[in-house]
Amino acid sequence: MQIEIPEFCVVALIGVSSSGKSTFSKVHFKPTEVLSSDSFRALVSDDENNQEVTQQAFEALNYVAHKRLELEKLTVIDATSVQKFARKQILRLAKDHECIAGAIVFDLPEDIIRERSRNRSDRNLSEDVLTRQWNQLRKTSAEQLKQEGFSFVYVFSSAEDAANARITRAPMRNNKRDETGPFDIIGDVHGCYDELCELLKDLNYNIDAENFTAEPPEGRKAVFIGDLCDRGDKNTEVLRLVMNMAQSENALCALGNHDFKLLRMLRGNKVQLTHGLDITAEQLSRETSEFKKQVKIFLEGLISHFVFDQCNLVIAHAGLKEEYHGKNSGQVRSFCLFGDITGEKDENGFPVRLPWADDYKGKALVVYGHTPVTQARLINNTICIDTGCVFGGKLTAFRYPEKEIVQVKAKREYYASLKPFK
Repeated sequence: MQIEIPEFCVVALIGVSSSGKSTFSKVHFKPTEVLSSDSFRALVSDDENNQEVTQQAFEALNYVAHKRLELEKLTVIDATSVQKFARKQILRLAKDHECIAGAIVFDLPEDIIRERSRNRSDRNLSEDVLTRQWNQLRKTSAEQLKQEGFSFVYVFSSAEDAANARITRAPMRNNKRDETGPFDIIGDVHGCYDELCELLKDLNYNIDAENFTAEPPEGRKAVFIGDLCDRGDKNTEVLRLVMNMAQSENALCALGNHDFKLLRMLRGNKVQLTHGLDITAEQLSRETSEFKKQVKIFLEGLISHFVFDQCNLVIAHAGLKEEYHGKNSGQVRSFCLFGDITGEKDENGFPVRLPWADDYKGKALVVYGHTPVTQARLINNTICIDTGCVFGGKLTAFRYPEKEIVQVKAKREYYASLKPFK
């Protein structure tokens, strides 16, 4: 079994006593990465078998886990975790530190477990304890673990499964720290294909508008901050161009809230065709099912944000506060898509957003869009480059590391803004 885990996450090793969790962890993880409940019982009481100090042991374990996760270190919890309340503590760790939690389940045959337990010289668990743990594990299916909130689940059904497993550590998809650019970061396009082609031409890209291709100058790469579609008149053209650029590795693209809503529509979810999605939907209705499938696959591959240049540059559709940089959770994703929303709506039905950039003090320059402004707006170490092209404003590119602004004017107002932008 090939097991892929993110470089930063919480991993729960789940299984009854004597199922081989500790042996497995010694083979596949650094000693410092593994927090064992037995080890913490020994730390607090000098006896790893002392069940009377379980509460104190887990208090100490959770404290160390928090400290590791604060430093974005992979953390493996080696405990039985066959009880739902115990797994909730692990999921809470992941939530508190904006990372994902995964589970590796040791569901070995009962007769093997009992034989191992009888042959152990370091522990003498009663048959009743093993039976109780076993019954609890039996109620813990892979599907249930995913419903509880574990992002990935692997199950060993035999000792051979565990012995033959191979673990690989996958870099976080947003981890582009070794990529230093130069980049051409492009604001919200919203279906403004002609302006996008003109902007890329001004950036010295080799454009073939009829065949939807664009090659950057040597060494450069385009990065789109999301909201490729809706409201403009050539949404499918924008999709074709950006998809082709991404496929040829000439561009990266972050997920925007309009892209996310389009993806939900393509997945068959019930969505309201508002805020310009009706225009995109109508244009897509004239396309082949194969093209719509390609768009769906492309959008499913987009992520919330990127961290570039040794954490000196962050790109997210609606921005991102410092403590979320490089993290991966539903809360981080929501912030990237919608900003720092309060849950309230304004008089036009738009979410009320807090001005997160006003308090930003991070070392990374954050480039974002989402909320249109008349001119690219620099606040602290952030810059908003959504200059409302689809509303008759401009389409903006921010060149990094040069920190230069390149813009083209909208050819017309494609969509009337429900509220003025400043």
